[in-house]
Amino acid sequence: MPGPSDRTTALLDEVRAMLTEIIGEDEMIGIDVELDSSLAEDIELESIEFVALAEKITERHGEDVDLIGWLAEMELDDLITLTVGEVVAFLERSGVQP
Repeated sequence: MPGPSDRTTALLDEVRAMLTEIIGEDEMIGIDVELDSSLAEDIELESIEFVALAEKITERHGEDVDLIGWLAEMELDDLITLTVGEVVAFLERSGVQP
């Protein structure tokens, strides 16, 4: 089974960097952020930090990449189990270029 594409890997690196900015380097020590990492369970992202992530994505990629709108369409259970990979896939579907 092939690994992630170069674009997926680059977007994963970008999301990792954003999460580190939001949460802080010290808080990220010992946390491996991979595609299957849960934002709520593994990274323990708070709701305000979801908003900060959305703002960083908008700053970088423009208003057309509406992470908040995408999240708003989800059921609570989907939000609780949301993974970094799902965010990366959303960015890919939105046409984001790393």
